[in-house]
Amino acid sequence: MFDLIELFTHWHAGRSQRQLAASLGIDRKTIAKYLAPAIAESLTPGGEPVTELAWAAHIGRWFPEVADPGLRATTWPGIEVHRDRIRGWLKAEVSAATVAQRLRDDHGVSASESSVRRWISANLSEEATRDKVTVARGPVPAGSEAQIDYGRLGMWFDPVSGRRVAVWAFVMVLAYSRHIFVQPVLKMHQSSWCSSHVAAFEFFGGVPARLVPDNLKTGVVRPDLYDPKINKAYAELGAHYGCLIDPARACKPKDKPRVERPMQYVRDSFWRGREFDSLQQMQVAADVWCREVAGVRTSRALDGQQPGFVFATVEQHALLPLPQNAFQLAVWSSGKVATDCHVKVGKALYSVPWRLMGQQVHARTCGDIVQIVHGGDVVATHVTHHSGRATDFEHYPPEKIAFTMRNPTWCRRVAAEVGPACTQVIAEFMAVNAIHRLRSAQGVLALRKTVGDVRLEAACARAITVGDPSYRTVKGILAAGTELDGLTESAALHAPAHLRGPEAFDTGKGETA
Repeated sequence: MFDLIELFTHWHAGRSQRQLAASLGIDRKTIAKYLAPAIAESLTPGGEPVTELAWAAHIGRWFPEVADPGLRATTWPGIEVHRDRIRGWLKAEVSAATVAQRLRDDHGVSASESSVRRWISANLSEEATRDKVTVARGPVPAGSEAQIDYGRLGMWFDPVSGRRVAVWAFVMVLAYSRHIFVQPVLKMHQSSWCSSHVAAFEFFGGVPARLVPDNLKTGVVRPDLYDPKINKAYAELGAHYGCLIDPARACKPKDKPRVERPMQYVRDSFWRGREFDSLQQMQVAADVWCREVAGVRTSRALDGQQPGFVFATVEQHALLPLPQNAFQLAVWSSGKVATDCHVKVGKALYSVPWRLMGQQVHARTCGDIVQIVHGGDVVATHVTHHSGRATDFEHYPPEKIAFTMRNPTWCRRVAAEVGPACTQVIAEFMAVNAIHRLRSAQGVLALRKTVGDVRLEAACARAITVGDPSYRTVKGILAAGTELDGLTESAALHAPAHLRGPEAFDTGKGETA
């Protein structure tokens, strides 16, 4: 009532709706709604002043719910039915205007937005504000924590690609001293994420005991309040530097306020209005800016001291020392082993033992080596390829790679073990077209397992004699058992000596024939 009396008094004095909105802090649409009954009754600004009692009488007639607060509750029973639903919406941070709209459209509640707001204020005011309460963190020990995030700087023309690209800032802020590290990047993939961490640790000359990153996929595979799953490459980095990776809760920027707040400062002070010729120049300029601009600014959180000074005098000595060995950046990926016993890593394919076909495996790429890991064990190791296929034939079942492994060189070597006739047959196969007749050569040598070297050598010799040293001829001779028929004595002498029978080797009493 008092607010409306003030509104009508100012309006009657000749102030415009724009001036009323500015001075009273009331939306112009709301002002127009309250002034509509007065204008409808031909009341105009100016003339004799109207007393407060007169305005109260008008307002009581135009807006009875204002004069008698009990009238406001006429729509409240319909709202009360949806108490639990409204409580859930408010916890999900749904605005009061949206609550009123959903009640009206979805549930047929004929209540104005103002009525809904008043009902919430009278019935759920404590619950509506309870979740908004924040508790200030206590002092953070020096060297104990760093907060990390990406922030978008803006668009930049890349002379290398010849097009405009988005530039992002990797930002790490030490929680105690507020000293900041910024590295502009064009990609936010796994390699860039880990490389920026390494650069930040070298910039600070030490490692914070605890890292609080955002829940982006390059750092956290699965967010969880109690047991987040850290990306494998990021976990290796944390283990190498001996620091704890403790991600912020999902959708909770207040868990890392020291890195959230400086983002606008980084964009304004470092990025806007500056020109860069290359990404390398941009990163060097960011390093200088961190030391000579951001590091020497005065911070109210530090009682007017400079972050760089507080870092140098207190926090730098509290950081964990850098390890002696440099961190070897590894990129992890995962994939399913296909029926050809290969898994895709990047743009290349790498073979995996055939028993893992159809299973999910992880690939660790570090330098020029790719390791395939399954169940915590390295099951395959390959040299890195940018594209194409890297195959270890030992990863296949032996029977599946017989043709590939038994190449012309293998055929010649095995034929020499059998005898000169077999060597001549295989040589004739290889002389015409080694690849085209490779299967014929493999077929002849495969007969060795069933008939032995002696019979195979004799069959090859007979095939040469009849003038048809083919696989079909050799196999037919062996099947008929005619490998010794028609051989001359000289041909027989080329066969192994024990073809003459056991009596040629033992005549009794130790005598030799």
